[in-house]
Amino acid sequence: MITKDLFDERGELRQLVRDFTRKEIVPHIAEWENRGEVPRELHEKAAEAGLLAIGFEDGDLLDSVVLTEEIIQCGGSSGLIAALFTHGIAIPHIWQSGNEDLVERFAKPAIRGEKIGSLAVTEPGAGSDVANIRTRAVREGDHYVVNGTKTFITSGCRADFVTTAVRTGEPGYQGISLLVVEDGFTRRRLDKMGWHCSDTAELHFDDVRVPVRNLVGAENAGFAQIMRQFQVERVTMAVEAYATAQRALDLTVEWTRNRETFGKPLIKRQVVAHRLAEMAQKIDLARTYTREVAVRVSRGEDMITEVCFAKNAAVQACGEVVDAAVQLHGGMGYMRESEVERHYRDARILGIGGGASEVMTELAARRLGFA
Repeated sequence: MITKDLFDERGELRQLVRDFTRKEIVPHIAEWENRGEVPRELHEKAAEAGLLAIGFEDGDLLDSVVLTEEIIQCGGSSGLIAALFTHGIAIPHIWQSGNEDLVERFAKPAIRGEKIGSLAVTEPGAGSDVANIRTRAVREGDHYVVNGTKTFITSGCRADFVTTAVRTGEPGYQGISLLVVEDGFTRRRLDKMGWHCSDTAELHFDDVRVPVRNLVGAENAGFAQIMRQFQVERVTMAVEAYATAQRALDLTVEWTRNRETFGKPLIKRQVVAHRLAEMAQKIDLARTYTREVAVRVSRGEDMITEVCFAKNAAVQACGEVVDAAVQLHGGMGYMRESEVERHYRDARILGIGGGASEVMTELAARRLGFA
């Protein structure tokens, strides 16, 4: 009950997010899905509403949980979250570095909606294996010269700056640093199964010169910075998963109440009612556990194992629920005009992004001493 109260008491924030979502997102999201990106003006509007400052200048992780829940449950999507709040993974390392120059040049403009940032860690040959990235930065005087490729970079097409993981030292996790790269690289837009309103790019660095003052934190300390932020990112993706599932359930309940077959509403059939109850059970368990983990993470507790559990449990619940939602919608669930169809496609990335489900299981097994 204590955990539930911590979220229920944020009623004003919930209402603010609901109003913003219904006015600024829901009427346009289909257009943005077709366009392949959200407009810069949306970042400015979100900043004016105070939403981009949550977790940085205002609020904490629990406020970010509420923000994510309400945007999705009011008709947004996990893809919209990825596009609009990419600064949530692009600037935390900068914000926590204490480097006022970087904060003023990159973090604060992103919070004000003036600049769009992205995070570039994944590489074609590394994936979730962060310790083995190959993009190299060699220091030459007051600059680093960067060469390599990053892929699956969220907001990579629109980004004004990219917080980039590079190798500045020896092989392995001890030789990784973070550099903010502003220009000089090329971008290739990638087409995806889902998250259509969130632009994704492959970035190519060919002798790109980056000022040394754009180094985030100490040289060769990037791996620890990335790992710390992964915990928050994974909690957020778990929230996206159960919130997406809840939205899909809500849409399905409405559909089955209004859809008649053989003389009565679908929801009056026992097999349908039981399926809906099973969906609700999966969502409630995932939400309750993830919220508890989020509270403890916000308190600074070591929750690496539990974060893995939360992400995997929420992703599994989401996958099962959106599949059932499409099934219960029948043919309409397979149509692009149906919202549950979008959630079905969008949900598939949640078990891959932020660390694949298999990686989460392996990490938990190691932490528990099983492997």
